[in-house]
Amino acid sequence: MLRTQALSKAALSKYELNDFVNDRYDKIENNLQVVRRKLNRPLTFAEKVVYGHLDNPEAQEIQRGVSYLNLRPDRVAMQDATAQMAVLQFISSGLPTTAVPTTIHCDHLIEGTTAPQADRNNKYGGEADLEFAKNVNKEVYDFLSSAGSKYGMGFWKPGSGIIHQIVLENYAFPGGMMIGTDSHTPNAGGLGMCAVGVGGADAVDVMAGLPWELKAPKVIGVKLVGKPSKWTSPKDVICKVAGILSVKGGTGAIVEYFGPGVAELSCTGQATICNMGAEIGATTSMFPWSQKQYEYLVATSRENIAKLAKDFSENLKADEGAEYDQVITIDLSTLEPQINGPFTPDLAHGLTEAGGAACGWQRAGGAGVPPGPPLGAYPWQWGLSVVPPSPSLLLLVDGGVVNTLPNSGLSSRRFGEAVRKNGWPVELSAGLIGSCTNSSYEDMMRAASVAKQALAAGIKAKVPFTISPGSEQIRATIERDGLIEVFEKVGGTVLSNSCGPCIGQWRRTEVQKGTPNSIITSFNRNFAARNDANPATHAFVTSPEIVTAFAIAGDLTFNPEKDTLVGADGKEIMLEPPSGDELPQRGYDPGEETYQAPAGAQANVVVDPASQRLQILTPFDKWNGKDLEDALVLIKVKGKCTTDHISMAGPWLKYRGHLDNISNNMLIGALNSENGKVNSIKNQLTGEYGAVPDVARAYKAAGKPWVVIGDENYGEGSSREHAALEPRHLGARAVVVKSFARIHETNLKKQGLLPLTFADPADYDKVGPFDKIAIKGLTSFAPGKPLTLEGTRPDGSTYSFQVNHTFNQNQINWFKHGSALNAMKAAHEGA
Repeated sequence: MLRTQALSKAALSKYELNDFVNDRYDKIENNLQVVRRKLNRPLTFAEKVVYGHLDNPEAQEIQRGVSYLNLRPDRVAMQDATAQMAVLQFISSGLPTTAVPTTIHCDHLIEGTTAPQADRNNKYGGEADLEFAKNVNKEVYDFLSSAGSKYGMGFWKPGSGIIHQIVLENYAFPGGMMIGTDSHTPNAGGLGMCAVGVGGADAVDVMAGLPWELKAPKVIGVKLVGKPSKWTSPKDVICKVAGILSVKGGTGAIVEYFGPGVAELSCTGQATICNMGAEIGATTSMFPWSQKQYEYLVATSRENIAKLAKDFSENLKADEGAEYDQVITIDLSTLEPQINGPFTPDLAHGLTEAGGAACGWQRAGGAGVPPGPPLGAYPWQWGLSVVPPSPSLLLLVDGGVVNTLPNSGLSSRRFGEAVRKNGWPVELSAGLIGSCTNSSYEDMMRAASVAKQALAAGIKAKVPFTISPGSEQIRATIERDGLIEVFEKVGGTVLSNSCGPCIGQWRRTEVQKGTPNSIITSFNRNFAARNDANPATHAFVTSPEIVTAFAIAGDLTFNPEKDTLVGADGKEIMLEPPSGDELPQRGYDPGEETYQAPAGAQANVVVDPASQRLQILTPFDKWNGKDLEDALVLIKVKGKCTTDHISMAGPWLKYRGHLDNISNNMLIGALNSENGKVNSIKNQLTGEYGAVPDVARAYKAAGKPWVVIGDENYGEGSSREHAALEPRHLGARAVVVKSFARIHETNLKKQGLLPLTFADPADYDKVGPFDKIAIKGLTSFAPGKPLTLEGTRPDGSTYSFQVNHTFNQNQINWFKHGSALNAMKAAHEGA
């Protein structure tokens, strides 16, 4: 047995010199001895890491997709938008300090600009945006800084970079486990870490020293063979996987990459793939130990961890003969650049391929492809909600009706052809690179290699072109190596080291809202109105080098592998495939120091009672011990309903620490099945139509409980727990849908709500928008025991049917106490 204590000590990070990776590896090894004895079979890499973090392996039942595991993560990371509520909840727990290493990262609250702004002295871009953010968010930054200092949390100041890049550079290590309050936390899987996006309540549990509960994930294996060439990049791997598995095909599973092709991808490229794995609903994604990971650890000043991981590498890869629940094989040699979208990240198109994942639509009862949306139309009103393919069927939502079509009837198109035939705006209006998904040194260098070719021919970008560095370290390094100069000469605007437009923090004043237009980004998510709050913006995601080429051409039908550009001298040029170093030859330049270490209990934390940004939480009410009766249907949602629809980001981010204020955005993006409108529902007490939050407040004031009825994959997208907190705050009792996204379902449970699913999805059609709902069986609520929904229509007729749940006994305890936080506090006080 490997005893890592005999090897050189490797600190978790340069900021946590008294915590050691050696101790984590010993715990994994000891746990796996127990697990191997119990399971008596080969283990996948994902299983080794997950089961290696079991709280009590001897007592733990282990069955993929069935058992609930109690786990002990190594650390917690929180971004500033979600950290506000998580820290407020932690303060409510009454505990003096966090039980595990925890960090806060200021990356979400910085608004990006690409044109002069009056409130920035007619300036725009990175420096102006950062200075503006520091002023307008000072109250929040001061709160997070002081709370972090008092309760033992490291604090990364605004301008330090995006949470996931900071974690990769400083905290991720092979075989580790972390949770983060952001859905793209799996980025750390590029360094072999089991990194899972969660809601703030889960983070609070771990910070408080409680085990973290996770349903034992299934494991999807993606075998990589061959070697990428020309314009193909790691981003194309995950775009292709998204096209195969769909936005919910990874739900309840860890995606584990393996095979000889792994060695052909850089560590940061592996992180890109894991990052966007969030778009297929996966619990997380992971890459096994490789030389590329060793090299990245050394390059980021963690050679001790690199050497330790190399000695521990037998536990950092799958056993021979390990079995996966599903296997996908991707040949990197034949994989070509992928461009996904619009309006959903799983609509994959090859740049030139004629086969592959479906990328067109057919209407029920007729052939042809729908035209572009009418001016100002929401894509979900346009029928652009796609439920991706099964092996034999493709389900498309057309005007709210699910149509079943033979998969063979929908052939893929080359991207340019798809653009023209679908009537998507051909002329680009912007190209954006960076974000947490694609902002590594390699990404920036490959994109710059394309830009250099254009400059040599006297060509500049034809559309606004932005660059978002992932961290201060990346920004400083690419500035030193001349890449920023290249981007600026080609017409680019360098934004701050933050999320910016990727999460909707983009004050886009150049395009009027409602104007159909196309943008192309290296981001991860492209839901309607996601980037610029304009529902008519067609957003496509791809690699940074393809984005750069398209921004230079200004045309969505441009194919850099076949088409030419016209230089300043009138001569045609063909762009050469991009090139770039995986790691900087001169090493990384750390740039400005932006980390604040915790000071301890002497720090003072103050929240102004009159604040409009922060609000001390009031505990939710406990369950009354009775079945739910006479609940009103607040809204029956039609089609796609992501956490962006339930709790929008953008300008609402400033209220993330004030539950009552941010609740004014609850479900304002969801489509009402009754009238086909957003943010317009009938108040059943007055008969008048009003905004969703206003009607919910009216019901709450009248003491009327209410429920939400929803469609497939309800709550997909960001991990934001506000999408659960807001309904609970405004009086919701249950959310009944066809299916849930994993994180959102857990978040609802954490806040004392009932996330329920139709046993028969067709029962969705039985529920009317003005029915009264009862949920029977709560007095005997038990794991695995279905509940009954009884409905009464306005005419007095009734119906009933079974609804299912996934509650275990501990989660039922949360429900009975009114929330997981209430249950935790009760247990702490009773100890």
